[in-house]
Amino acid sequence: MNSVLAGSFLTLHYRLAGPDGNDIINTFADKPATLSLGTGELAPAMEARLIGLPEGTRATFELAAGEAFGTRNPELLQRVKRAMLDELGDPDEQYHCGDVVQFPTPDGQGAYAGVVRAVGEDWVEFDFNHPLAGQPVTFEVHLIGVL
Repeated sequence: MNSVLAGSFLTLHYRLAGPDGNDIINTFADKPATLSLGTGELAPAMEARLIGLPEGTRATFELAAGEAFGTRNPELLQRVKRAMLDELGDPDEQYHCGDVVQFPTPDGQGAYAGVVRAVGEDWVEFDFNHPLAGQPVTFEVHLIGVL
């Protein structure tokens, strides 16, 4: 029976729940996920929990506040001038608190998201922290296959 090592390829069901117990991701009711450890598909703290577990294991882990997705960084709350948003996107866009807005990375090869936290007359404040930063999470897993 194979055990999980750094770089293992896994087939698994997993569930990630926030501090309120509500599911954020849950593959148990659908087809299992496949992923390679060390590629950033799971947070490092979650990957660390899997190392050494044998194929077939079912386990639940409680990760402390900030352990899975880091602590909240107040520097990641940023106001962006509306003129810049108009220039880079749709000038008719209406922003509302809670909206998730995608921004291109500087190299144009990827994207990152910001959540609208406040809207002023000539600015929009975005929170670029991970939504679960600073939050405890529950990570449940069933390892189906390990290669």
